[in-house]
Amino acid sequence: MKRVCGLMLFCFGMGMALLLFIPETLSTLIFIVACLALGYHLFCC
Repeated sequence: MKRVCGLMLFCFGMGMALLLFIPETLSTLIFIVACLALGYHLFCC
């Protein structure tokens, strides 16, 4: 179950990274990095 949640968060973070083509705020960038890091941690550990 942790792997599924991790993959979901990682893919969500990758999708949010597409927002980089739209002018982003600092909070959006922090949210993207947090989702990617948490998703990677849950999927791989």
